[in-house]
Amino acid sequence: MAVEPHFSPELFSFLRDLARNNRREWFAVQKQRYEDVAKGPAQRFIADVGSHLARVSPSFLADPRPVGGSMFRIYRDTRFGKDKTPYKTHVGIQFRHKARKDVHAPGFYLHLDPGRCFIAAGIWHPDTETLAQIREAIDSDPRGWKRARDDRRFRARYELSGDSLARAPHGYDPGHPLVDDLKRKDFIATTPVTEREVTSAKFPERFVAICSQAAPFVRFLCRAIDVPY
Repeated sequence: MAVEPHFSPELFSFLRDLARNNRREWFAVQKQRYEDVAKGPAQRFIADVGSHLARVSPSFLADPRPVGGSMFRIYRDTRFGKDKTPYKTHVGIQFRHKARKDVHAPGFYLHLDPGRCFIAAGIWHPDTETLAQIREAIDSDPRGWKRARDDRRFRARYELSGDSLARAPHGYDPGHPLVDDLKRKDFIATTPVTEREVTSAKFPERFVAICSQAAPFVRFLCRAIDVPY
């Protein structure tokens, strides 16, 4: 019996339409469409990925709950920014670490956005304490960090990205051999995937296989902040 894909091209059609019609009135009429092509498929994907992801590491949560789970809400927080459009025009799914169940902990992430789908691994915008722990781990174990950062399978697939300081962080020599890594404010690695890949029936297995290529990088980050991998 053929296995049905979790995501369909209709997901990306909906997201393109939402980007053109980012208004509460339009979304109210289209909400069932959102449930059918985005929210429901994402919840099924999360549930089905869970057992496979456990083979990469048992420390990451695959929580299909509609609120408080792995899927980010479609609703934007418009309180502080100039952009007052009410809805995100992408689907975001994060498989968070069990020990630190927030967006700033190590994890794996799937971003579904027309023309810009990607998988990410690591920590985005870690808090001050977590960032200090990672920098200390790099400084005290430079060989371990370089092994993780330069792992052949990891670098064949992923690219390090995110924000960095303009200067060496306080307490570190600007001439430090790993100063460019110490200046990082994000410890995140990303790799693009196509809409065709996302809408394939084999995408859950492919997603997990791509996550497994980031294992050395994520393992180092977990060790740095003293949580199990």
